[in-house]
Amino acid sequence: MRTRGAGGGSRVTLQTVADMTGVSRATVSNAYNRPERLSPELREQILDAARRLGYPGPDPAARRLRLGRSGVVGLLFTEPLSYAFSDPAAVLFLGAVARECESANAGLLLLPSPPDADIAGTLRQAVVDSMCIYSMPEDHEAVNAVLERQLPTVFVDQPRIRGTAFVGVDDRHGGRLIGEHVTALGHHHVGILTPRLLPDDYVGPVSDERLAASTFRIFKERFSGIRDALLQGPVPDVSITTQERGNTPEEGEAGAHMLLDSEPRPTALLGLTDQLALGALRAARARGLSVPGDLTVTGFDDIPEAAASDPPLTTVQQPLVEKGTAAGRLLLDLVQGGPAKEEMLSIRLVTRGSSGPVRDG
Repeated sequence: MRTRGAGGGSRVTLQTVADMTGVSRATVSNAYNRPERLSPELREQILDAARRLGYPGPDPAARRLRLGRSGVVGLLFTEPLSYAFSDPAAVLFLGAVARECESANAGLLLLPSPPDADIAGTLRQAVVDSMCIYSMPEDHEAVNAVLERQLPTVFVDQPRIRGTAFVGVDDRHGGRLIGEHVTALGHHHVGILTPRLLPDDYVGPVSDERLAASTFRIFKERFSGIRDALLQGPVPDVSITTQERGNTPEEGEAGAHMLLDSEPRPTALLGLTDQLALGALRAARARGLSVPGDLTVTGFDDIPEAAASDPPLTTVQQPLVEKGTAAGRLLLDLVQGGPAKEEMLSIRLVTRGSSGPVRDG
């Protein structure tokens, strides 16, 4: 029985096109998948017949099944899905990964893993060729679920696992840059605002025990770098107060008020992210404190809002777009059988109007 086109009742197949044009199934397939093997005239004859029959072309899902690939990259992160579209640093990073995927005609599947979410089962069944793990706690079950599948995997920021591909920066060095900058300005009463160090809802001061137990390595490293620089610097009798909060400007503002209520009152507030530091600027404005006259404020990341804040924010600049580009490129290389590489990107201190010398008296 001869198959017919759309509206004709029967399904049109590759064999239908082959029968109509008098060529083999392989030749019709080449017209779509390997056009360089056909003359332009023959290829156009086949495609014209396909159009008249209503044949849409080979099923891409079937082709991927034959090749053993889905054409999709998975990206796992430890936040709700909305984080991917609201956190400025994540937006820059994810946008760069997406552009790399687009360049290879690959799809990107976002896999959020907020606290208490059962993500391991989803990861074991996700139809992806490779996985990017973006800043996950070192002991998260999702990490083990991905490793069990033995997919080509790139880790970004954390965790860092021997023998796997990794992209990141030296967060402890970045912390030291901030700490050294603040001590050079003469500050010896300093407050530190950190995002959560453990996957819980804790809010408050950071104890030594909590810092040691932290599974969020990048914030632990930034915190430790700042503290080392403060305590080992030229300023005597440095006092450090701390607040651990969620990573939003609103949480940063609330934490800054807590720090500014402490005695002695800090003359510098150091956010481990720009988001927290922007909240500290809000708190200073609410209290009528001039920045940097009464209070120095610094951040980390150099998101676009940092340069646009009032005053512009002193921060550690990490190459968020370059980080995403490097992660995407490594992922695509791994799928093609490339080696697992580590890429450590450079960072630098960007001094702007939010930091200044401690005021006498």
